[in-house]
Amino acid sequence: MSSNEFFKKTIVVVIGALICCALWGSAFPAIKLGYKSMNIKAHQTNHQILYAGVRFFLAGFLTILIASIIQRKILKPQVESASKIFILAMFQTVGQYIFFYIGLAHTTGIKASIIEGISGFVAIVLSAIILKMEKITLNKILGCILGFSGVVIVNLSGQGFNFSFSPIGEGFILLSTVAYAFSSVFLKLFSKTEKPVILCGYQFMIGGLLMMMYAELMGAQISDFRLRGVGILLYLAFVSAVAYSLWGVLLQYNDVSKVAILGFMNPVFGVILSAILLNELDLLGVRCIAALLLVSVGIYIGSKFSDKN
Repeated sequence: MSSNEFFKKTIVVVIGALICCALWGSAFPAIKLGYKSMNIKAHQTNHQILYAGVRFFLAGFLTILIASIIQRKILKPQVESASKIFILAMFQTVGQYIFFYIGLAHTTGIKASIIEGISGFVAIVLSAIILKMEKITLNKILGCILGFSGVVIVNLSGQGFNFSFSPIGEGFILLSTVAYAFSSVFLKLFSKTEKPVILCGYQFMIGGLLMMMYAELMGAQISDFRLRGVGILLYLAFVSAVAYSLWGVLLQYNDVSKVAILGFMNPVFGVILSAILLNELDLLGVRCIAALLLVSVGIYIGSKFSDKN
C-alpha cells in the first residue's frame, strides 16, 4: 500500500488527527504547570511569549533531529523553500501565538477557547473560497456548526462569558485563529512540493527565534529554571513537534476540510485533560458529554467519512 493510499484511509485520518488533538489538548494544562514551575505570572505576557519562543525553537530542533536520524541524513531545506518556511513561521508560530498571548491577557480563557474553536471552519472557508482547493457543501457547514456548538458548550461554565468585544482582547484572539487557519491552508498548499517535516521543523525554529527576539526587546527574561519546569518545556516542545508534523502529513494527502473539522476535538481534549491534570474534576460532567456528542456528530456529518472520498 502506497503512502497516498494509507494516509487517505478514514481510520488513519481519524486516529492521526485525534492523536494531534490529544497532544494539543494536553498542552493547555502543561503550559499552566510550566508557568507555575518557572514562576511566570498570568499578567507577564512578554515572559509567556519568551517561554513559547523557547518551546517552539526546541520543537523545530527536535523535529529535524528525529527526522534526520530516521532518514539517516541531515534534512536541509532547499533555497527555494525559504520563502515558504518564512510564511508558515509568520502565520503558524509568530502570528498565531503573539496574537493569542496578548489577546488572552485582555479577555477570559472561556471566550478565548470559544473564539479559537472556529479555526476549523475558517480553514475550510479559506481553502474553498479564497484558494479554490475544494468545495463547500451543506454537510461541511452543518458539521462545523455542530462542532462549534460543542466547543461553546464545553466552555460555558456560567462565569467569564459575556458578549463584550475588545479589539486587543477578543479581536487579537480572532486574529490568532485566522493566522492558524491560514497556516493550515498554506501547509496543505506547500506540501505538494515540499516535505511537511522540513516545513514544520524549520518554521518552528525561525518562528521561535523571532518570538524570543521580540520578548527580549520587550525586556522579558526567564530566570527561575527548575528541573520540573525544564521537563515540562521539553514535553511541550515534543507536543508541537509530533502533532504539527503529523497534522502536516494528514493535510498533504487529504482535503483541508476532512482534517480541519477534526480539530474541534482539540478544546474538548483540553477541558478533559485540564480537569484531570489540574485537579479540576468538577468541570467534567454533562457539559463534556454533550460537547463530545455534538463534536462527534459534527465531524461525522461534515467529513462524510468514507474511504471513497
